[in-house]
Amino acid sequence: MQLKRVVVTGMGALTPLGNTPADYWNGLINGVSGAGPITKFDASKFKTRFACEVKDFDPNNYFDRKEARKLDGFSQYALVVAEEAVKDAGINLETINHDRVGVIWGSGIGGLKTFQDEVIAFGRGDGTPRFNPFFIPKMIADIASGHISMKFGFRGPNFTTVSACASSTNALIDAFTYIRLGKANMIISGGSESTMNETCVGGFNALQALSMRNDDPKTASRPFDLDRDGFVLGEGAGCIILEELEHAKARGAKIYAEMIGGGMSADAYHMTAPHPEGLGAANVMRAALEDANLTTADIDYINVHGTSTPIGDPQEIKAIQTVFGEDAYRLNISSTKSMTGHLLGAAGAIEAMASIMAVQHDIVPPTINHFTDDPAFDPKLNLTFHHAQKRKVDIALSNTFGFGGHNASVIFRKYIG
Repeated sequence: MQLKRVVVTGMGALTPLGNTPADYWNGLINGVSGAGPITKFDASKFKTRFACEVKDFDPNNYFDRKEARKLDGFSQYALVVAEEAVKDAGINLETINHDRVGVIWGSGIGGLKTFQDEVIAFGRGDGTPRFNPFFIPKMIADIASGHISMKFGFRGPNFTTVSACASSTNALIDAFTYIRLGKANMIISGGSESTMNETCVGGFNALQALSMRNDDPKTASRPFDLDRDGFVLGEGAGCIILEELEHAKARGAKIYAEMIGGGMSADAYHMTAPHPEGLGAANVMRAALEDANLTTADIDYINVHGTSTPIGDPQEIKAIQTVFGEDAYRLNISSTKSMTGHLLGAAGAIEAMASIMAVQHDIVPPTINHFTDDPAFDPKLNLTFHHAQKRKVDIALSNTFGFGGHNASVIFRKYIG
């Protein structure tokens, strides 16, 4: 069968750098760090006391008090960015075929804050089971996609992908696939994560996964730096409207870029550590290139997973060099997590957006916070340190890798009519 072409027609963002796509992009290209002391709970006794929080977000500006109480933070974030993206895409809710519009969302954790608070309340009681009737529907990870569909009346394919930090990239790939196969005209996709709670920070501290650079939070996320000591936790959401090309053209939609491929793989190696030879990362990039019918010479920019962990960063770069060979030296490579921190299940969505905007504007956002070269990385590679770089970006690839060995990559190119 003839596969349909899929384009990006709308975006919404809620990030540690800004609460719109434009503000997010400006933060990226200006090398702004979103890190600072944790303000959403008392972190004074935690090993890590800073994070990349969403700022200036008041749910009461978006929801009435009764509605807000029924929504965990990750669902609030999802609804806000979905509405922003639907408006950005110029979708006419009166004329669109709601049966042909789906929602495929990603979240690695879902309503952890809700779960934490309910269990703490129960533990402090006398053993009598008194739980909020909204406990379960607030907590479950799939509820965000359900809320988006209910808000807009979209009755097409609807589910949530859960693959740790690859969750929203997997959501985008599924959305892309459904549209290519003609099963939907448009899918609202992306991911959200609300991580600023004791359980999340304490759990990642117990794994020794987080940076503990409490004296200098803004420079703590330092991918590829010799002295990197773990990732910086982030939170937020990103929404991307994927649409079948002819449908988008028929309604006069603006087109940001075209999505042309996606790949998935598994490390099959370890619960939290990547394969030491970067095998899964190499396989997923090969799969994405094959799906897009591209060669390594076609890629201009890779937005890497690049979490600022001692073992994760070298394995990803090793995989890039394995797959791209000499073409690796003509690429720009950067980790926007140096600025946003790691949004876990929402990371893939906002990093796909960064890749889309790099294609749109011919600018590669930087990897900030590089102070000391690590001999593990080939100095001839362009890791886009310190400052954004202007260059022709026709095609960009974005990588995300999750605990459990889940790998996902997506590819976007300039739209050519």
